[in-house]
Amino acid sequence: MTSHDVIERTTYAEGNESLAAELNGRIASLDLAGRLSAAAELGHAVFTTSLGIEDQVITAAIGTHRLPIEVSTLETGRLFKETVELISETEARYDMTIRRFYPQQDDIDAYAAKYGLNGFYDSIEARHACCHVRKLIPLAKALSQAQVWVTGLRRGQSGNRATTPFAEYDAERGLIKVNPLADWDIDTINAHVTAEHIPVNPLHARGYPSIGCEPCTRAIKPGEPERAGRWWWENDEKRECGLHVPESASQPIPASVPLASSIAR
Repeated sequence: MTSHDVIERTTYAEGNESLAAELNGRIASLDLAGRLSAAAELGHAVFTTSLGIEDQVITAAIGTHRLPIEVSTLETGRLFKETVELISETEARYDMTIRRFYPQQDDIDAYAAKYGLNGFYDSIEARHACCHVRKLIPLAKALSQAQVWVTGLRRGQSGNRATTPFAEYDAERGLIKVNPLADWDIDTINAHVTAEHIPVNPLHARGYPSIGCEPCTRAIKPGEPERAGRWWWENDEKRECGLHVPESASQPIPASVPLASSIAR
């Protein structure tokens, strides 16, 4: 990389940091549709949905108001059948296409050869490696053309997310990240879903407030935090998959595990 490239990248980052800071202060007073519209005005916007209740609220707003935001999901290959079925139901309800991004089979095979297909139960390293193959690599593809990344992060979801801003610059991915529901609590979410008749995952009614891959998600017990059912066998209360909150102890995938997607590059 030349000195010119460094200067150019630095200038780009500083410009986006300023845009994100301005947007963060501006959209707090807007309704959800207004927040999403403001995000879309900054460039090609991609919303990545996990089909959870928050994400369904955002998808409904995008579809209802015909906003120019691409909706994508990470089809990890280990989702609950209820989640997979909700993708098609949501597409039909809002007359939209939700783009699916899948892990590469060669990467899954390489992971299984090293750890076993369900090796994520055995160590944090193995679990991070699985998330990397099934979620982080597909996410990079989903966001490859994006200038703005829209998410369903809320401050009330976990302690890790308690200070989530409305907008921030994601230096790792070089784009502006917008969290239009940052200040919505779960009661507001539920009331909105009821009022707008938004389709949601039936697992929510069975004690699953946060839904990920089936082997890694359980129903929570009364009084537990919303995300307590994710990777429940781990003791770390700050556990994440790496999509939004990097885990300092994580090694996304050890160098000793060759990835077909990396080799292809």
